Amino acid sequence: MSRRRLSSLPCGRRAKWVVLLVWLAVLVLTGPLAAKLADSEDNEASSWLPGNAESTRVLVAQRAFQPVDTAQAVVVYERPGGLTAADRVEAARDAAAFASAPHVRGPVVGPVPSADGRALQTVVPVDIGTGGWEDLRPAVDSLRATAAADADGMTTHVTGPAGIGADQAEAFAGIDSTLLTATVAVVIVLLLLTYRSPVLWLLPLLSAGAALTVAQAVIHLLADRAGLTVNAQSAGILVVLVLGAGTDYALLLTARYREELRRHRDRHEAMAFALHRAGPAIGASSATVVASMLVLLLAEMNSTRGLGPVCAIGVLVALLAMVTLLPALLVVCGRWVFWPVRPAYGSSEPTERGRWARVGRAVSRRPRRVWAGTGLALAACCLGLFSLDAGGLGTAGSFTGKPDSVYGQEVLTAHFPGGTGAPLSVLSTAAGAAEVRTVTLATPGVSAASEPEVRQGTALAYATLADPPDSRAAQDTVDRLRTAVHAVPGAEARVGGTTAVILDAGRAADHDNRVVIPLVLVVVTVILAGLLRAVTAPLVLIATVVLSYAAALGLSALAFEHLFHFEGSDQSFPLFAFVFLVALGIDYNIFLMTRVREEALHRGTREGAVAGLAATGGVITSAGLILAATFAVLATLPITGLTEIGFAVALGILLDTLVVRSVLVTALTADLGHRMWWPARLED
Repeated sequence: MSRRRLSSLPCGRRAKWVVLLVWLAVLVLTGPLAAKLADSEDNEASSWLPGNAESTRVLVAQRAFQPVDTAQAVVVYERPGGLTAADRVEAARDAAAFASAPHVRGPVVGPVPSADGRALQTVVPVDIGTGGWEDLRPAVDSLRATAAADADGMTTHVTGPAGIGADQAEAFAGIDSTLLTATVAVVIVLLLLTYRSPVLWLLPLLSAGAALTVAQAVIHLLADRAGLTVNAQSAGILVVLVLGAGTDYALLLTARYREELRRHRDRHEAMAFALHRAGPAIGASSATVVASMLVLLLAEMNSTRGLGPVCAIGVLVALLAMVTLLPALLVVCGRWVFWPVRPAYGSSEPTERGRWARVGRAVSRRPRRVWAGTGLALAACCLGLFSLDAGGLGTAGSFTGKPDSVYGQEVLTAHFPGGTGAPLSVLSTAAGAAEVRTVTLATPGVSAASEPEVRQGTALAYATLADPPDSRAAQDTVDRLRTAVHAVPGAEARVGGTTAVILDAGRAADHDNRVVIPLVLVVVTVILAGLLRAVTAPLVLIATVVLSYAAALGLSALAFEHLFHFEGSDQSFPLFAFVFLVALGIDYNIFLMTRVREEALHRGTREGAVAGLAATGGVITSAGLILAATFAVLATLPITGLTEIGFAVALGILLDTLVVRSVLVTALTADLGHRMWWPARLED
C-alpha cells in the first residue's frame, strides 16, 4: 500500500467514523486501567537504586533480619537552654507509646541524651508496609503528633530515613493530579492564543487526553504483568511528556491541514495530503524521542532505566492518537472548526508574507555573519557550565522548602555524631563478624559499631558515622570501610545504608552519563540521516542541538546558584536534561528541515530555507512554547530534582525554538546551500 493511500485511511468518508468508534471502544476499556497506574507505582528504595550495587544487595539481604520492611524514624527533642527532668520523663513516656503503636515493628531505642544535655533522640523502627513511602506518611504523622502533644516548650522533630521518606511522599502526594491539572490549564491557554478559535483547541486536547489515558493503561498492565518499574517520578514526567509532545504533533498536523484546505476543495483530500506531507516529519520526530528513551534501558540506575520504556510508550501512543484520532475529528468537524478564520479554498497562504518570512529573508542576506554571531552567543552561555555542581543533593537540598525532617537532621548534627539516625549496615558471615566489627571500629570516620546480630549464618551490624550521612566525608568513610572489610578473609562483607546508597547512586549516574549520552547522539544522527537522505545536514543539526543543550545547562547552572540558591544538582540531572533536550529539541529541526528539503526541490536550497522557515516558523514557535510551558510545570513541585529538570528543559526548548531553529539552522542552511544535502544533489 502506498504512503499516500495509507495516509488517507484515518480521514476517509467512512473510515473516519470507524476510527472514532475504535478509539471510543479503546477508551472505555482502558479508562479504568489508567486510573490504577498509581497503585502500580513502586516507590521503594530498590526501585530507584542501581540494581547491581553493593548497597542494593545489602538492602535486599537485610530483609532476613527484619520480617517486614522497616525504616528507622528518629524522634528528636531539643531545649536550647538544657533539658529538664520533666523533659526526660515525657520523652520516655513517648517512647513507651511509640512501642505500642500499630505501625512500629521492632524495639524502640531511647530516649538517648546528647553529651551537651540539650537534646534527646529516640529511634523507632516503622513498618513500611506494601505501599512504599506512602505508608510512611500516616505512621510518621502519628509519631510527630505524639511527640509534640505534651512537649511543654521542647521542640520536636521526626527525621531519619522514615521521616525523610514521609516528607518525600508528602512532596510527591497528588503529583499526577497536580501535574495533569496544571499542564491541561497551560495547554488550553496556549492553544487558545495559538488558534484564536473558541472550538479548535478542544480537538488537540481531547486527542492528547485520550493518548494519556491509553498510555497510562498500557503502562499499568506492563507494570502489573511484565514487571515494568514505574515510580512517582516517571509517572509524573509521563503526564507532561504525552500532553506536551502530543500537542506538538497536533499543531504541526493541523497547520499543514489548514494549508491544504486552501488548495483542495474536499476536506478529506486535504487531510490525506496533510498526513502524506507532515507524516514523515511527525514519525521521525517521535522515533527520535522513542529511540532516545529506549537507550535509557542501558542505564544502571533503576529509576533511569524504568523511565525509558514509560516515556517511549507515552510518545508512541501520542503519535498514534495524532495521526488517527485527531485527523478523524478534524475531518468530521469540517472547516467551520477554524472559525473565525476559516481557510477558504483558493485563498492565499498568509505565512508566505508573515513575520517568519521576514526573519528568513533577513537571515539569508548575511547568513555567515548571522550563524557566527549566534554561535558565539550560545558558546558564551555555555560558560555557566563551570558553575554546575552535579555531585548530588543532600537531604536538605533535595527539597525546595524545609520540611520537618530537615530541621530534625540539623538538630541531630548539632548535638549528636553526624551519622546518628542513618547508620551503615555491615553484613558478613557469622564466622567473620567479630573481625569485621574490629576492622569497622578501626576505620577513620566511624564513631561506633553495634554488636552483630546473627541469623542463618549471616551477621548484621550497624556502624555510626562521625560525619553527616549525606556529606562527602561520610562517602569517603564508606569507601575506606568497604576496602577494609572486603579484605577480611572469608567474611564476604558488604556495606550498605543511606550513605552507601548515595555513593553508589552517584557512581551509577556517572556511568549512565558516559554510556547513554553518546549512544543517544548516534541513534538520533542515524534517524536524521535516513529522514533527510544526507550526511552533512544530520551532523550540522546534531551540533546545533548539542550547543543548545550546553547553553541551556550553562544558563540553568547560573540560575540554580544565583536565583534559586540550590545547593547543587542531582547526579542524574545532566543525563535527563540531555535526553529530553536532544530528543525533543531535534523535533523542531526535523519539522523545519523536512519542509526546507521539500521546498528546495522546487526553489533551490537558499530560497527553500526562507520558504521553509516562513511555512513552519509560526507553528513550531507555538509548539515550542507549549512544550516549554508543560515542562515548566515540573518547576512548581517542591522536589529540587524535578524543579531543575523542568526549568532546564523549558529553557532549552525556548532556546532551540526561538534561536537555534529560526536563526542558527536557517543561517547555516542558507550559507552551506546544496552542500547541506551531501551526498545528495539539490540546487542552491
